[in-house]
Amino acid sequence: MTAEHLPRLLADDLRALAAARQPGRCSACAPLVGAGWDSVPATFDLSALRCVGTLRDGHIDEPTLLEHHPRGTHAWSPDAPIAPAFFPYNRCDVWVCRACARPFLRYTEYGGYYEDQRIRELGAGLLDDTQP
Repeated sequence: MTAEHLPRLLADDLRALAAARQPGRCSACAPLVGAGWDSVPATFDLSALRCVGTLRDGHIDEPTLLEHHPRGTHAWSPDAPIAPAFFPYNRCDVWVCRACARPFLRYTEYGGYYEDQRIRELGAGLLDDTQP
C-alpha cells in the first residue's frame, strides 16, 4: 500500500491499537527497544511488522515542523507526548508486530547526507490530541 492509500488513523484508532496488543514483548519485535524514538536496527527484519495506517493528513501538503512538549520534554524523551498533529507524528505511518500486535510509529528522518528510519512504540497513555 502506498502512503496515499493508507487509512488515516485518529487518536481513538491509536488508543484501540494500543489496547489490542498482547502484554510483554515477543521475540519478533523485541529488538525495537525503547519508548522514545530510536533508529530501526539495520539487522531488524521489517517483515515482522505490518503497516495499518498513517497519521499523515493527505489534505496538507506541508505538515507543520512544530513539536509539542507542554511538560518540558524533548523529541527524544521517552515520556514525550504522542501528538499526531505535530512533528514528527504528522509524518508517521502506524505499524503493528505481526506476532503480538505491539503498535509502532515510523517515519523517515532526512539529514544532509543520510536517511534514518525512526521508530517509536505507541504508548496510549502518551497520546495528546492538541492541535497547532
